[in-house]
Amino acid sequence: MANSSHFQGRSLLSTRDFTRDELMWLIGFGLHLKDLKRRGVPHRYLEGRNIALLFEKTSTRTRAAFTVASTDLGAHPEFLGKGDIQLGKKETVRDTALVLGSMFDGLEFRGFKHRHVEELARYAGVPVWNGLTDQEHPTQMIADFMTVVEEFGQLEGRTLTYCGQGRNNVQNSLMITSAILGVDYINATPDELAPDPAIVEVAQSLAAESGSTITVTDDAPGAVAGADVIYTNVWAAMGEESQFAERVRLMAPYQVNADLLKNVRNPDYIVLHCLPAFHNAETEYAADILDRFGVGEMEITDEVFYSEHGRQFQQAENRMHSIKAIMAATLGDLYVPGV
Repeated sequence: MANSSHFQGRSLLSTRDFTRDELMWLIGFGLHLKDLKRRGVPHRYLEGRNIALLFEKTSTRTRAAFTVASTDLGAHPEFLGKGDIQLGKKETVRDTALVLGSMFDGLEFRGFKHRHVEELARYAGVPVWNGLTDQEHPTQMIADFMTVVEEFGQLEGRTLTYCGQGRNNVQNSLMITSAILGVDYINATPDELAPDPAIVEVAQSLAAESGSTITVTDDAPGAVAGADVIYTNVWAAMGEESQFAERVRLMAPYQVNADLLKNVRNPDYIVLHCLPAFHNAETEYAADILDRFGVGEMEITDEVFYSEHGRQFQQAENRMHSIKAIMAATLGDLYVPGV
């Protein structure tokens, strides 16, 4: 059984660095902090602490979640954007880590290279939290599975189907985290965009321990049939927009739409999306895609997005509560014993 002492001073770079019990503890603590927030009960576990938020990549939810979480916990968040940090350009990651670690009590990093967040954690001397790299998105996972627990009460026996291209950070983390937590995981994706075999191998090894299964298939209707959770994501990640014409061709059969969801047997299934979602053409980006490719809805349709099954906004709110749990547990020196 995990307790708060398991987390003190640790970084969160990947969910694979934590046990099933530890991840479930963080999910449970996130739910507890959400309840305290709803009831207006103060929980200033990080009073007087200073947190650096390092953002090479732009962000809405991650930045907002870390900022509000820090403030609720009594800490001061300082945002450092891509114009403020010079990781590997004018200053080495090691030097940046040594300097910021001497001034701040914790560092969040959202950027490109996973080795950069690993170097920050190696040299900073304070907890480092991975807000997203090209390889993984671990803080998103705590929010995602927290949402599933809220909906179904437990994770055991549940199946999560991801309909989307298999080679991105969210898919990597979903596959690995499902395996750790004992959730059956199916990735429905075209063969050309199948997951990295190394990630699949790691996940299958973890799944063997937890008793879950990992499946990769190109059969979207079959993949969603037994699902409790259908998860989707953008067809082209940051930096991949040049490949969009090919992505539209490959990914159209995996769009989460009403026809696909007719195959789902569980009437109480939920739909998740890490956002932003391109479910209509009401943004400049999506309007440009519509103009150039004739596609007005991409990975998910408007009808499904705003349906009674959608939990993406609950999931987005849970980013803040779960990040608050991660920060408080690793930096707050809590007394919350295991039983």
